[in-house]
Order: sequence, then structure tokens, then C-alpha cells
Amino acid sequence: MDKFGVSQPVRRREDIRFITGRGRYSDDIDVPGQVYAAFLRSDHAHGELRSVETTRAAAAPGVLGVFTGEDLRAAGVGGIPYLHLPGFNLFPTETPRPGLAQDRVRYVGEPIAMVVAATTAQAQDALAEIAVEIEPLPAVAEIERAMEPDAPILWEKAPGNISLVWQSGDPAELDQAFASAAHVTKLKLFNTRVVPNPIEPRACIASYDARKDRYQFITTSQGVRYMVRVLCDHVLKIPYDNMHVLTYDVGGAFGVKEQPYPEDVAILHAARVLKRPVKWCATRNENILSDNHARDAVIECALALDTEGKFLAIRATILSAMGAYFACHGPHASVRNTTFGLPAVYRTPLSHVLVKGVMTNTAPIGPYRGAGREQAAYIVERLVDEAARQTGIDRIDLRRRNFIPTSAIPYRTPSGRLYDSGDFEAVLDHALKASDWNGYPVRAAASKAKGLLRGRGLSIFLECVGASPYEASDIRFTDDGRVLLVVATQSQGQGHETSFPQVVADRLGIAYDLIEVAQGDSDDVPEGFATVGSRSMIMAGSALANTCNIIIEKGRHSAAHLLETAEADIEYAQGEFRVVGTDRAIGLIDLARRVKTLPSRPEGMAESLDSTGDYTAPDMHFPNGCHVCEIEIDPATGTVKIDRYVAVDDVGTVINPMIVHGQVHGGIAQGVGQALMEHCRYDEDAQMLTGTFMDYAMPRAVDVPRIDAEFHPVPSPKNPLGVKGAGECGVTGSLAAVMNAIADVLAQVGAPTEIDMPATTEKVWRALQQGCANPATKLRD
Repeated sequence: MDKFGVSQPVRRREDIRFITGRGRYSDDIDVPGQVYAAFLRSDHAHGELRSVETTRAAAAPGVLGVFTGEDLRAAGVGGIPYLHLPGFNLFPTETPRPGLAQDRVRYVGEPIAMVVAATTAQAQDALAEIAVEIEPLPAVAEIERAMEPDAPILWEKAPGNISLVWQSGDPAELDQAFASAAHVTKLKLFNTRVVPNPIEPRACIASYDARKDRYQFITTSQGVRYMVRVLCDHVLKIPYDNMHVLTYDVGGAFGVKEQPYPEDVAILHAARVLKRPVKWCATRNENILSDNHARDAVIECALALDTEGKFLAIRATILSAMGAYFACHGPHASVRNTTFGLPAVYRTPLSHVLVKGVMTNTAPIGPYRGAGREQAAYIVERLVDEAARQTGIDRIDLRRRNFIPTSAIPYRTPSGRLYDSGDFEAVLDHALKASDWNGYPVRAAASKAKGLLRGRGLSIFLECVGASPYEASDIRFTDDGRVLLVVATQSQGQGHETSFPQVVADRLGIAYDLIEVAQGDSDDVPEGFATVGSRSMIMAGSALANTCNIIIEKGRHSAAHLLETAEADIEYAQGEFRVVGTDRAIGLIDLARRVKTLPSRPEGMAESLDSTGDYTAPDMHFPNGCHVCEIEIDPATGTVKIDRYVAVDDVGTVINPMIVHGQVHGGIAQGVGQALMEHCRYDEDAQMLTGTFMDYAMPRAVDVPRIDAEFHPVPSPKNPLGVKGAGECGVTGSLAAVMNAIADVLAQVGAPTEIDMPATTEKVWRALQQGCANPATKLRD
């Protein structure tokens, strides 16, 4: 196989410009005549917006305009909506999120007014001249408190702050299964609120051409076509041709840059009014306050088992925070992906999920790496480990008893998903061997000799990904002999500029170095969605593979004409069309050039080999894996150190092992962060307590262990590449693996095992004290 083809660890092309400072991010870009925006944000979590006085600010030095929510309303600018996904309608309460607050503020950090000035400093200085009158209202930040009878109501149409109710499965059947079970394990879990925190803050430049009645919007995004659809259909209510969105390099996204934000709406409006390009780049504090947050759920779950330890049913009741407004796809993280993720890899006849979406005076909740898939895995694997402790069945044996066997695949789950491939027990065996599971007692003894408690946890997970059903791609041949791949997905660090060319080089048998990727220009990308939900290689990669097939068929017809033979006599291999049994041949690149320049061509012959292909997913895809984590805990302080971590993932065909390893490592780092330290917190008045990195703990290099990542690929038959998606495996597998390891230590000392994330040193220390007066003494016994 060519060293640059599929499954080869090709170094990322992108890294050269990224590590040498030659990346082109939104804040690196300047346009002629640009001016700068700054936002006045609410310091009230909840209140009636009585007035916004802007006269003094408008007269401040350098100020070109001051804008309020009333200005946007008068101009007919709409709010950012919740958007239904095809085939999965929730019909929640409508909570349109305005570009600037109108009538009421609902969370700290909500933008109230925007100043546009000649410089950023002048815009920021003028904010102090705006006088805002807010009539404070009671606020609520905690989910369970928001549901109490005396809690303040955020939206009149959401009584009790319940904005949606969803359930899957038959509760009566579940009740019967649980009533007849030999054993029932119950847990109350908390999926803590976190802030995505990509390294690049949000930034944008909006321009407006009055002659063409057309906007240009340069922004960080996860897909320009999706941005166009939301802005045109719902916010500005204009034709798609009137909006041109450009995205260049993106410094991480993880779901948080999927949708437009209020600042984007306000800046687009200002650009039209002022007829000047308007630029804005968020500070880190602004991002923490007003970017979509993630997770934040209270979960009561249970697993029913028979006398042999076979799973009978699983249920989860989830109270899921939505924040003050729905994000565009916020509810789906809590609803669809969690529902579809149960019961993971286990043969379980019944499942029931009940989700209640709860409005709180906090930043909206949106998709973030995992997006409900991590929640499903966390529920299942915490329950399975706890059931093993309660029944006395070995945790590995309990899992083996309940695996969906390979012979049963395709397998229809109680939530309706059809698993198309997988070998879950083989993945477990691979992970046990790679982690030296049987050698654990020696390591535990060594830890004990140092006065440390050693524990281990594992997590076997499955994800439902790649669900947005359609994606197209273009392949174009340039006049200078290069091949351009044009896609609607958007790289944010995943290495698309490397891995997509590997697919095409492999399929067409041409030199990898000739192939380039174009993305991020809404005027010049094919139909498609965005880079979300581990779908890029599944969808855009498969579309590219299908486009290659189209090129070969078109090329065979053209080559037959040029080589003066029948089309049936043309074969294609290693980048050449050849007359079978002869040395007469023409290379693909040469053929593409000649086809474009032919003075005349026979009827039916293509004018170019440039081609568009597409791929429609018949259903979701199901990457899965097993992660094993070993920890040491200092009983004197509660400090948790991850000593060993092994990840074995089935992501189907691995296009570039080096890139996928990086995806797994990054996801595990984010999972470790949530499990051990990250927690976005508000006080009782819904004032944020963790608005800076001095307060919000992010994992550093010392907190992330050495990770041994291996693959156990079982290709998917649903797409031409056999891929399943890899981007979220790391975080989906790591939460339960880390927390199960901590629960394992707590069980050793007789402490309660229902510990919540984040497992901070104080929380772990206090849990250990409940086990015995002096855990260190137990170690010596």
C-alpha cells in the first residue's frame, strides 16, 4: 500500500503552519475600513429590562453607533431558535434568544447593548457610559431547585420551568420487569456542568454590501452552510444568496462553535446600519460567561437483573438543564443521544428514558464533545460496576454474561437502533491484555507499600454517531495538475487536510502530494451540514469515495475515446486508464487536462472530469470501545493520580492512526478534566463563581497520564470506507473508567461508592473518611 494511503500514519500537513504561527484564524484577519464592537453584559441573572440609556455612550470619543435589543426588534431581526433535527422532534417551549436582550435578562453575561467604535479600547470605554435600569427578579441556577413550587419562572409557557418532556420505552413494561427482578441496582448520578473552552475564543467580522444587498461574515464555525441556514432562515429572514460565510482555521470547537450566537446577530445588524465592517473577538471571560455550556443533569437510574446476573431492563430519569434559552440543538445532547446510547453493548430487552428539560438562569446548554453519548455510557457503566459489587459477581464476568454476541449482529436495540457491526467481547479481551489486567495485584501491592490506595475501573461503551443523513463533495482538477477536494465539513483540528487526501489518493491511485482540500466558503462548498457528532469521515469521506467512483467511470469513457478503443476494454489502476492487454495508457491527471481542452468531443463525453458525489447514511454508526484506568489515591489528602490508562477502540477502518490516536488522547484529557476537576458553578443567586481560569480548573499536562491507545477495527458495512467515527470515543469512555476506578478504591475501605464528578481531592478525602476513621490504618492491616 502507498505510504500515504488509507491506514497510514501520515503526519498532518496542517501542523506546519499551526506550530510556526502561520495559521489564519478569524482574529488574524482584518478588512479595510473595519471598526470594533464591545458588549455590555448583564450583571443580573434575572430581571425586567426597564431601560437602556445610550446617549452619553453614543457621544463618546470614536463611537460610531450604540445598539440595543429594541434596535434589533425594530429592524425585524429575529432571535436564535431551537432547531428540530429530521426524524426527532421534541417540540419544546419556544425560547428565542435575541441578539441583544429584549424585555428581560435571564442569565449573567447576556448581552444588553453593543458599542461600535474606531478602536476596541474606545468601544470598551464607552460601555461605562451606558445606563441600564433592571428590575431584579429572583433567579435560580440549580436544576432541582428550579422545579420546586416556589421557584422563579423564566418563561410563562414553561410552567414549573419544565420546557420539554420526552420519554422512550414503555414504563409499564419496565415496572413489571423491575418488580420481577432478582436484584435491582439504583444510582443517583450528576453529569456536571462544564465549559467547552476551545483554545481560540469566538471571533467574527461582519460586512454589508448595500449595492448587492449582501452580507459577508467571517467567523469561527463548524460548518459554513449550517451558519448560512440559521442566519438566513431564522434570524435575518433573507435568501441564502444574500449571505456569504467564510471560515478559515479554527482553534478547536468541540460543538460550541456549531451555531451562531447573539453577538453574531448584533454585529451583522450593525454592519448593515453603519455600512462598515464590524469586528469582534471575545475575551476568555466572555467565552466562559456566554458560550454555550454543556452537560448539567441530575440522573436517577436503575438496572434490573435476574438470578443469573442477566440484565432485564435499564431505566434513567434525567433532569437536564437547558439554561436560560435553548441552544440550536441543545436538547438533543440530553435526549436523543442518551436515549439511543442505552443499553450500549449489552443484550437488555427493555429500556426506558424519561427526560425533563429544565430552564435555569444560566448560560444555555449546547452540544459538547460526547453530546449525550458520554452520559449514556456513564449511566450504563456506573450501574454495571455497582451491580457487580452488590451481587458479588466479578465485574468482567458480569459484562461477559450480558454482551450482545457477534452472532446476534445486526442487532435491534430497545431504543430502535440497528447495530450493524461490532465484536464487543473481543474488544474487552484486547483491553484486558493491553492493560495487563491480571498483573494488577502486583501493582496494588507496590502501591500499598508506598501507603497509597490503588484502584481500577473500566468502561465499555458504544456511541450512536453520524446521524445527519446527507453530505456531498466536489473533486476538481486544476489546470496546473492538482486535485482539489471541496467539502462542507470544517476542520477544527481533526486533520481533514491530511486524511481526506489519503482517502482520495488511495481510491484514485494518485500522488497524495497532488491533492488539496478546500473548505469554509459558503459560496463554494457543496451541499452538506457541518463537522459535528463524529460525522466528517463517515459523511464527507464517504461522499469523496463515491465521487472517486464517478470520476473513474467518467474517465473510462473519455479514455476510450482518446485511446481509440471500446470502453469495455479500459481498465483503471494506480492512477492510469489502460487498454487491457496492451501498453497503451493515459494517466488520470493528464486525461483530466486533455478532456478540458479537446476541440471537439463525441456526444455523451464529459466536458470535464470534475465531479460531485454524495453519501446518504441509512442509519447511525456505532463506534465502541473499552477503556481501563488504574489510579493511586493518597489517603492522607484524597489526591487522585491516574497511573495507567489503556484505550481500545473500534472506530471501524482507521484512515490515519496518528490522527485518530490524537483524537482519542484529546477526548480522554477532556474526560479526565470533567471527572476530576472541571465544574462550572453558580451561587444561589445564579451569579457565576467560576468565570476565570483562576476559578475553573482545567487539566494540565501533569494531570493527563500516559495513554496507550490501540484499535480493534470491525469495519462498518454502511459506508464505502467502513469507518464509524472516532472524535468522541475518548471522552465517552473516560468518564466512567475514571470514576469507576475511584469507586473501586472507596469500596476497598468500605466507603459509599456513589461519588459525584468532579472527584476533587477534598471530595475524595471526605468519602474515604466515611469508610473508616483512618484509611491508612486499613492499608496496614
